[in-house]
Amino acid sequence: MALIQLAWGATFRLLTGRLHLSKCTQIGRMVSTNKKPLIDNQGEIIIGDEVRVWSNIIQSKLLSGKKGKLIIGKNSRINGAHIDAQHLIKIGENCRIAPYTLIIDSDFHDTKDHFSNVEGQAIIIEDNVWITSRATVLKGVTIGKGAVIATGAVVTKDVPPYTLVGGVPAKKIKDLN
Repeated sequence: MALIQLAWGATFRLLTGRLHLSKCTQIGRMVSTNKKPLIDNQGEIIIGDEVRVWSNIIQSKLLSGKKGKLIIGKNSRINGAHIDAQHLIKIGENCRIAPYTLIIDSDFHDTKDHFSNVEGQAIIIEDNVWITSRATVLKGVTIGKGAVIATGAVVTKDVPPYTLVGGVPAKKIKDLN
């Protein structure tokens, strides 16, 4: 009986995943959600195969502005993160992004003119990256393959591959090789 319930739950998450993510530009195979994420797609949102967008603790939010593009690579897991692409955010394959994480690629407007549009700078998150809870990733950053971003870190500069960073602003804690 437990096996049947488990299979039904997985099937339900796959079916509702396509419905919940229907506002996305492109949705890969075997994409799932467990609760409805907030999707605001004014540009492009591309979801790769086997991606999970879950909202266990807090609702996941995927947003793209008129000129924005958000790409989420195969087999990545997002749970309760807020991701806002006004320019370009590219998340690689097999990434893990934890609750309360904020990833934004622009300042949204100039400090003197709140009605102006400020161009963003791309955020590139390479494959196998783990971004833990309450981390913030700001515009113009590349996070290298296999890196780990510690809880509460504010990433303002590039992170080398296979590096653990933490703090405000984020600094190298150790190599992960």
